[in-house]
Amino acid sequence: MKPAPLFALPPVFAAALLLWLLPATAAHASDPPPFWAPSIPAMPTPRPPSGSSAPGFPAPGSSAPGQSAPGPSASGSSAPGSSAFGHASAPADSTFAHDVSIALRVVERYWSSRIVGFRPVSRVVPYRVDGEVMCGTQPIPTQNAAYCPVGDFIAYDVNWSEQVYQELGDAFVFYLLGHEYGHAIQQRLGINYQFTIYQELQADCFAGAYIGDSIKVGDFTLEDGDLDELRNGLFSVADPEDEPWFQEGAHGSAAQRTGAFFDGYEQSLDACDMPSSYHG
Repeated sequence: MKPAPLFALPPVFAAALLLWLLPATAAHASDPPPFWAPSIPAMPTPRPPSGSSAPGFPAPGSSAPGQSAPGPSASGSSAPGSSAFGHASAPADSTFAHDVSIALRVVERYWSSRIVGFRPVSRVVPYRVDGEVMCGTQPIPTQNAAYCPVGDFIAYDVNWSEQVYQELGDAFVFYLLGHEYGHAIQQRLGINYQFTIYQELQADCFAGAYIGDSIKVGDFTLEDGDLDELRNGLFSVADPEDEPWFQEGAHGSAAQRTGAFFDGYEQSLDACDMPSSYHG
């Protein structure tokens, strides 16, 4: 994926990936838990059967179960010959570091145009060893990436991140950063759902809105297969089908996650239950 030739971006080695919310029991009572990424399998999981239910977005803090939501509302890929995510001056063998630096620049540009007084995350921290980076009192383990509210930063395991890039493709990296940045946006807007699944599905929706809206204005263009690549990646990070939606740490089934992402992709932030403090 390479951005459309709208602007040139210097390759800054800064990256961020995604998503999982760890129970707070292991942390100091004053430390908010980080948002974690799971270990992503080498191959995408099979497409789930149609008709899977997905909770809708309740008011933050609500305990009421959600309603069923549709699966992906976008399918297929763009016309052959269009350019991939990235930008015009990118080398043909674009690297993980190059692509995530582009994604970081575009996602920050996106949110700065949507939220008055937007403030980027304080830093992006690569690491290679368990416990090399701490989120408050919690060590961040390898094979993970996280947004940490304590210090307002994103950290990622370099080796794991590059493996994900190779196995799932460059398009999915843009989703990963968009999702993780979505947690930073929730922190800035004071969004705090009672159940983690709502927090995660909203971050999926934010990622879809950022990618879809960036395509509409020409910051990104799609090449053949990019949407399938995004969809397959979402299948890979889905919860097991028998996991209760209300379980702490739940993120959603494949149908739920693709539904939330593509709702944002097609309908922008209107689909993402933005709070009244949103000024976009």
